[in-house]
Amino acid sequence: MVNYLPHSAAERTEMLAAIGVTSIDDLFADIPAHLRLAELDLPEGLSEMELQDRMRRIARRNISVKTVRSFLGAGFYSRFVPSAVDAILSRSEFYSAYTPYQPEVAQGTLQTIYEFQTMIAELTGMDVANASLYDGPTAVTEGAFLACRVTKRNTIVIPATVQPETRQVARTYASGPELAIVEVGYKDGTVDLAALEAILSTDVACVVIQQPNFFGSLEDAARIAEMAHAVGALVVAYVEPVSLGVLQSPGEWGADIVAGDGQPVGIPMQFGGPSVGFLACKEKFVRQLPGRVAGATVDNQGRPCFTLTLQTREQHIRREKATSNICTNQALCALAVTVYLSCMGPAGLAEVASISIQRAHHLLAELLAVPGVSQAFGSDFCNEFVLRCEAPVDDVLVGMRKRGVLGGVALGTWYPELADCILVAVTETNSPEDLTAYVSAMAEVAGGVVAWKN
Repeated sequence: MVNYLPHSAAERTEMLAAIGVTSIDDLFADIPAHLRLAELDLPEGLSEMELQDRMRRIARRNISVKTVRSFLGAGFYSRFVPSAVDAILSRSEFYSAYTPYQPEVAQGTLQTIYEFQTMIAELTGMDVANASLYDGPTAVTEGAFLACRVTKRNTIVIPATVQPETRQVARTYASGPELAIVEVGYKDGTVDLAALEAILSTDVACVVIQQPNFFGSLEDAARIAEMAHAVGALVVAYVEPVSLGVLQSPGEWGADIVAGDGQPVGIPMQFGGPSVGFLACKEKFVRQLPGRVAGATVDNQGRPCFTLTLQTREQHIRREKATSNICTNQALCALAVTVYLSCMGPAGLAEVASISIQRAHHLLAELLAVPGVSQAFGSDFCNEFVLRCEAPVDDVLVGMRKRGVLGGVALGTWYPELADCILVAVTETNSPEDLTAYVSAMAEVAGGVVAWKN
């Protein structure tokens, strides 16, 4: 289709009359007058070379995790991505391919989806995984809805130790079908088991467990699963994939459904997205699994091939019978995860997780010698932990940023009672020199050695 802009007054008048208005201004009548521009104040045009130079200069004003020492986490992590990931993603048959509605001409795409599903099922200890969802929060919510359909119950228990934005997504989703979201508090950085036991009943469809949780702490997941199963509820595990290189798989400790975000395994932070959500479950729940599932089969000549199957989406069956209105899978991001896991293998993933854990514990030990800094929780943790600071947290983080260190995430944003706390994440990309720089910056800022405000 060629866009056509009428230039003559007669042509414009004719088009306006055709849509029932008399002037261009009528088209913008719904926009308050004070929000409308009288005219565009645009600079003079630039050549392509001049424009590229200008954009580069603007881009250099950004702070990147590649240009400073970053200890940000809280769900998105700076991790090493092998160059093979981008090399394969850049192949035109992958980055330009569309939905494989005709399986016979999309065997490559379908095979990559199938391999992704297989790896996620093995990593989580589940029987089957789908072709992916938008991101971790939507995957967790879809997993909880799956549990509601299976149990025919309407209450979802989500502890306060689950990532706050994920809880908000779940509340938003649940408001439509009028499902109840019940939150349970925490004690020393993990789920308050006594409080959880008090709210568990035969009305509960599932309990969501984040392992490691938002604070980086390790939950007593097996105990929580046992408590949930005792009242007939299912368990939805929310996992960080790198940690599964060293931790028990959710299938081993009793989860029924497993969700997570694939960002840490092959996808850069890239301003918060896009990412990919994964969702896996036991085989007996497969017909309630939302999204797509790619299956392996043979063609009419007996040759191995792949196809889409069990598409319980509103595009394919009656809307009222659909398991979800998510109408796509994040195929390119899922491919990045597949290539990453293929490159790393089980041993490589375990090594990445181990290095992150060791460096996190080393950093905490060094920080505890800094005056005015303490550990907020005594629970075991993986590669994230919570610091408590006597100095104002915002001042501490600004001061550290001035020293080239992104010191973490202020927890007071979501937890008023933790307004004096910082969530610190350590990954394999944080070198020993980075850890030393963090301790030095914290000593200067939180310890008050330098009057950095000036």
